[in-house]
Amino acid sequence: MAARIRENIDGDLEENHEINVTPFIDVILVLLIIFMVAAPLATVDVNVDLPGSTATPAPRPETPLFLTLKDDLTLAIGNDSVPRGSFAATLDGRTKGDKQTRIFLRADKAVGYGDLMEAMNLLRGAGYLKIALVGLETVPAADAATPAPQDGTGQ
Repeated sequence: MAARIRENIDGDLEENHEINVTPFIDVILVLLIIFMVAAPLATVDVNVDLPGSTATPAPRPETPLFLTLKDDLTLAIGNDSVPRGSFAATLDGRTKGDKQTRIFLRADKAVGYGDLMEAMNLLRGAGYLKIALVGLETVPAADAATPAPQDGTGQ
């Protein structure tokens, strides 16, 4: 608080105890401009009314079962290659016949969409309807040079 000294009618010096609000107003105006510029940047351009859900997240399996579709269109369950003819029997053996097991499907980048759908149809034909697609979680190029692999299990 700055006290200004001024001279009164009698020639005595008198202190003026007024608050100088000019710097405060300057700060408020700068903050107002910052918020006016930043507010439109924080809005989303696409308006979507998302439904609410009360479901709890599904627990992740301790040992996920991966079905891999390689670039040469061969199938592998885990690390073992499987011929398409014995695919259902091999999958039943790995899951102990539990059709509710979630199958994590990962495919090579070079595999076409039709071939991926064919692998999903094989799973459906074998009775497995819980399928999770696995991909890489990519980080923008400015943050990291290489993408971080995600196998769908959070590991």
